[in-house]
Amino acid sequence: MLKALHASLHGPHPVHDSALRHASFAFRLIPALALTLLAGCAAAPLPELKPPTPTTWRNATVASIAPAQPDLQHWWLAFNDPELNALVKRALDNNLDVKAAAERLLAVRTLYRHTNDKFLPSLNLDTNQVIQPDASASYFIVGFDALWELPLFGSLKSAHRAAAGDLQASRAQLQGTYVTLVAEVVRCWIALRSAQEQAHLLTAVGDADREKLRLLQVREGLNLVSPTDVASAQAELAHAQMALTDPQRAINANAQQLAMLLGQSEPDPAWLQDNGAQPQLGDWQMTHAPAELLRTRPEIAAAEADVLRAAGEAGISHADVYPHIGLGSSLDWSVNLLSHHHLIRSGEGIFSAGPVIDMPLFDWGTRVAKARAQDHQLLAAVYAYRQAVLQGVAETETAMGDLQATHQREIAAEQATQALDGNVTALDKRQRLGLSSTLDVQDALIAQQNAQLELVSARADRDLAYVSLYKALGGAPLPPTDVAADYKALDTHKGAQ
Repeated sequence: MLKALHASLHGPHPVHDSALRHASFAFRLIPALALTLLAGCAAAPLPELKPPTPTTWRNATVASIAPAQPDLQHWWLAFNDPELNALVKRALDNNLDVKAAAERLLAVRTLYRHTNDKFLPSLNLDTNQVIQPDASASYFIVGFDALWELPLFGSLKSAHRAAAGDLQASRAQLQGTYVTLVAEVVRCWIALRSAQEQAHLLTAVGDADREKLRLLQVREGLNLVSPTDVASAQAELAHAQMALTDPQRAINANAQQLAMLLGQSEPDPAWLQDNGAQPQLGDWQMTHAPAELLRTRPEIAAAEADVLRAAGEAGISHADVYPHIGLGSSLDWSVNLLSHHHLIRSGEGIFSAGPVIDMPLFDWGTRVAKARAQDHQLLAAVYAYRQAVLQGVAETETAMGDLQATHQREIAAEQATQALDGNVTALDKRQRLGLSSTLDVQDALIAQQNAQLELVSARADRDLAYVSLYKALGGAPLPPTDVAADYKALDTHKGAQ
């Protein structure tokens, strides 16, 4: 038999020559089939985001010399307020929303590190005891099953994209918590100090109104003024006392809100002491704001994450349309424990290996429909990203416009206050010379203090517009994490194979 086989392999034979030609043709087809398979294994490229960012800002301030500006991560330093700086640091360290968002990020990152595990070979061990129906023998069976599903048709890279999208979304959520927290702390501190300044000025206005009322009552007794003048003065005093309740409410509300942001139940007593100055920006102006700053917005980063996740889910759906191909093997060992009531120790093993193919048949149409639906979801995510960029542009432009307008209002309020300060000084001199009455000085003091109230309000509005601007830009310290969360960087990770 060996000789016949040798002759059939080495001797001239027409059938043998034909088989060789077919085999040679088949071998030539292998590279082409391999290239086709590799092409099918590649995941689709990420869609172009094309963010609609402006080339220039319409409401940017034009200045010949740009003053020093704080960076996005420390923008509140422009107020030059050590107490505010300390509050921001305490809030970042103790805020419970930040801690919760950080834990959620750690949870997602833990799963992200094991994204590729589902594509690793799996090994299962199972045991079983089998008794023959006639109870003549008993067998103990040990089996090892191994399966490795090949990550074909871009399934590995798509799974990595979906996991990377979840990771980037969690990181954007944490950064969004940072942005909101810092903006709220600064806003509450500005509102608190501004309300305290307003309360101080309204108290002074009330004192001046009270003195004016006393003077008018004296004049009424001398028949120098009418009772209507006294009634008007009483109404002005009551109005000043009524207006004092608004800053008192603002002080209480903002102090409590600030305590909550810092993770404590009660505000610090030092906050309620009326000895702090109102935060001021001074001559600060934003003269240059690159459009790329918008990418720091957590909302835009979250929209990028949605695109990345949708691209991964679409790739997984497309991979499910094709057969799942893997390599499987099994090793089973059977031990005969008992035969005809005699204890026996004998066994035999069997090994098998081969390809494992899972092909969609009756549900193939459903899988195709799901893949097409995921393509639509991906396109929707891209549109949502562009809308998020437009939303960021709109909020930034509005905040920059508000900042300019409030700055002009602050300048006008300062000029009005300076003019009334001069008026009070002049009337005071005239009163000492006997050229004007004390009542005229009181009226000038009341007008001066009302102008100072307008100045405090103008400064607070400008400060809050500044806060809104940097919140729109996503300004906040970066979270203390080493997770890379960039749209392209995550996609070019080692899992993108």
